[in-house]
Amino acid sequence: MSGDSARERILEVATRLFAELGFDGTSTRFIAEAAGLNIATVAYHVGNKRDLYLAVMERAHQRERAALEQATADITPDVAGVLRLLDRYVDFCADNPDIPALWMHRWLSDASDVAHLENAYVQPLMEMVADAVGKAAGDDVDIEYLVWSVIWCTHGFARGGVLRGDGERHRMDDPSALIRFRAHMRRMVTATLGLSP
Repeated sequence: MSGDSARERILEVATRLFAELGFDGTSTRFIAEAAGLNIATVAYHVGNKRDLYLAVMERAHQRERAALEQATADITPDVAGVLRLLDRYVDFCADNPDIPALWMHRWLSDASDVAHLENAYVQPLMEMVADAVGKAAGDDVDIEYLVWSVIWCTHGFARGGVLRGDGERHRMDDPSALIRFRAHMRRMVTATLGLSP
């Protein structure tokens, strides 16, 4: 296995495990075993557990940033443009469920000793999206809280889903639940912006 493919394999496994169990609940040994490698090989390609976590979060950030840069570049300053941006964000989270899960763990104080990620990764994306959405909103709309509300709801739905009468949690991988969630989020955003669809 080449160095690049070993590193990629390690990052993919680590992303999945950090998303499922959190940084604090995942050991380097567990990552190595799940990747079919030994700890020395993991350390050689990525470094220690903190280095691995930072690489996972950087990779997740790059994916999210690329998606949001494209989506905000295409936005029009009206409700249709904002709803397209919302749809693309929901689609991104549905296609990359590990990324919302990684951030949900951080919200629960996972990897609390790695404190700089929110300022380095979250804040610039928040500002980019808020600037784009703000062009379609009136002065009375709290854009920051609107954007955070979309993030909170989308990440919560991606991770926790909705508990239905069948006793099962229905998440983004359930097409009918995703349709309902998207429709609800579109109504919420439209109502908050005070615009007609």
